[in-house]
Amino acid sequence: HCHRRMPPQCATPCVRRCRDHPMKSEPDWEVEGAYWPNRSASAFVEAAGFTWHVQAMGQGPVLLLIHGTGAATHSWRTLGALLARDFRVIMPDLPGHGFTQSPPRQQYALPRMAMFLAALLAQMNIAPDVVAGHSAGAAIAIRMALDGSIAPRRIVSLNGALMPFPGMAAVMFPALARLLFLNPFAAPLLAWRASDPAAVARLIEGTGSHIDAAGLDLYARLLRTQRHVEAAVGMMANWDLASLKRDLPRLAIPLLLVAAERDRAVPPRDADAIKALVPNACVMGVKGFGHLAHEEAPDLFARIIAEAAQNP
Repeated sequence: HCHRRMPPQCATPCVRRCRDHPMKSEPDWEVEGAYWPNRSASAFVEAAGFTWHVQAMGQGPVLLLIHGTGAATHSWRTLGALLARDFRVIMPDLPGHGFTQSPPRQQYALPRMAMFLAALLAQMNIAPDVVAGHSAGAAIAIRMALDGSIAPRRIVSLNGALMPFPGMAAVMFPALARLLFLNPFAAPLLAWRASDPAAVARLIEGTGSHIDAAGLDLYARLLRTQRHVEAAVGMMANWDLASLKRDLPRLAIPLLLVAAERDRAVPPRDADAIKALVPNACVMGVKGFGHLAHEEAPDLFARIIAEAAQNP
């Protein structure tokens, strides 16, 4: 029997059977997704060899929203609906995240993720006019633009994770994530920890953000599933930002870098370093919020994105 603290001898099947710590291999659309935000806007699309969960709402210029590592469409739950007043908003769950299946051979490197998302857009016959990406989602958007798979009028980076880790962290962090990714017990253990609401709250607060109970519950639902955790760790293990940094000077599309003052996940000063590399970039600082600022202040970010779209 599994008690509040999992004993060392407790095997994965035991954890899965434990009623106090429910854990699943993947989220179920009829269970974890039963009350998913904007559920009526959801569809499932076959592209790049697997099934994607995509939400689409509104009318007007096409706005693509790309969430970050460990998130899903719920990250845009309020912001997407606000933007749908003026845009045709497209919001996919990234490969392995949320209700989108894992990619073939679990390929989570940045160029592959960009290729997979490009294949989805081609399947849906979508050419975004504007793209906004949060954290790693901003890196995917820029990679797609550099590779020529999208040509939006503007890219908006929301606390974009675009710069390599400094010093030894550039070597140690991806190596640690890679070890976790290759360890068959790592994802179940991390998912098991997510059964503790306090642990999920600490994880979110560690980014410098404070979100409501409903938002915390949505993150917890996904973090209790092995596939979602594997995708998040897999992205961190395979994220090569050194190549992206080298290519940034080639980005011709106007780039707005929104940096939240209290972001503990991506240093706000990174935005200035990126601006120095990208010919047509500008920085907007936002006070009072953390890494998930767009969830904390959706009205503010709806205005920022709408104004950026009108003034490329």
